Amino acid sequence: MKQIIKIIGNPKIFVYTLIWLMVLVVLGTLAQRDIGLYASQQKYFSANITWLGNIIPAPGGRITMVVILVNLTFMVLFKHNLWKIKKIGVLIMHIGGLLLLIGGGLTAIFSSEGNMVIEEGAQSNYVDDYHNMELAVINTSNEALDEYTVFDQPILGKGNILSHENLNFNIEIMSYLKNCEPLKRTAPAGIQYRGMLKNFMLSELKPEKENSRNRPGITYRITNSGSSIDGIYGIFFGQSVSQTAVINNQNYEFIIRKKRTYLPFAIELLDFKKVLHAGTGIAKSYSSEVNLIENGIPRRVLIEMNEPLRHKGYTFFQASFIEGLEGETTVLAAVKNYGRLFPYISSIIMSIGLLLHLLSSLPKLLRKIPGVSPS
Repeated sequence: MKQIIKIIGNPKIFVYTLIWLMVLVVLGTLAQRDIGLYASQQKYFSANITWLGNIIPAPGGRITMVVILVNLTFMVLFKHNLWKIKKIGVLIMHIGGLLLLIGGGLTAIFSSEGNMVIEEGAQSNYVDDYHNMELAVINTSNEALDEYTVFDQPILGKGNILSHENLNFNIEIMSYLKNCEPLKRTAPAGIQYRGMLKNFMLSELKPEKENSRNRPGITYRITNSGSSIDGIYGIFFGQSVSQTAVINNQNYEFIIRKKRTYLPFAIELLDFKKVLHAGTGIAKSYSSEVNLIENGIPRRVLIEMNEPLRHKGYTFFQASFIEGLEGETTVLAAVKNYGRLFPYISSIIMSIGLLLHLLSSLPKLLRKIPGVSPS
């Protein structure tokens, strides 16, 4: 057991994994030119395994960071020469590094980010994810309220069959396209195609470097409805006329949209203000005066470019705005980061450790200087 602990806590492992992490940073940075920032991050830093040249498997960013975390933990817990008064500064620096890694892990696994788009006079209680999509099936039969059944992007893969107790039919995913465009058919469609696909088809496009510029699409087959509505349908993101179907006397609407995270509160935009650079139409600064509504009680807050709103773990930044004929719309970047405080805490701890280490080493350094004796 001691031998295993010695191997896992070997400082050489830390050095080698740190070198490999530098290699990943270089590869990921260079790859951004060809595949974009988001795809590069997913391939090299958020992946457990990355493929070099699409042939050779290698440890991805996550596994590399886990190895560093385990190695550093074993060094702190089982390296006995660290647990001495003379080494207290080094020990504290190691603990600070551990906290930094733990905070990074919490951020990578649990954090979420997106945006909230609110028109003047309107309010919103959800955040749209920047990257992930979802398929929403909306039952609009009840005039008083709509019933939503939502399927997340990970289960929208080809061949998957979606079912739910709210639906009296099944949805078989024929294809999920990361980027596509609708093209008018040059020949009559088969009898199995319904809705938009009678006159159009979804043509797959190469994904854009900027993930936000992609337009995902889905072709799916409705089955087991017990009616003539069974067939193949298609939808795409940003579709101006949504796909509808009447199935067993129930009205359904099918939409592919950004994944929504609903909040336990709402934000109402009261007024949006912008200040322009003199003599130009370029915005110098902009701000949003909002009502934070929770449990029916509003609280007025001003969100500015360098003064975000923080509430219940969420941080709302003034990111952008949209000007329209009917008024202005604010775009708030929304971030929920469970590890937000860890970098600050770990930096303070490592600074204290470094200071203690320098102070403890000072007498030894002074003794090496001729004519100087430490007091």
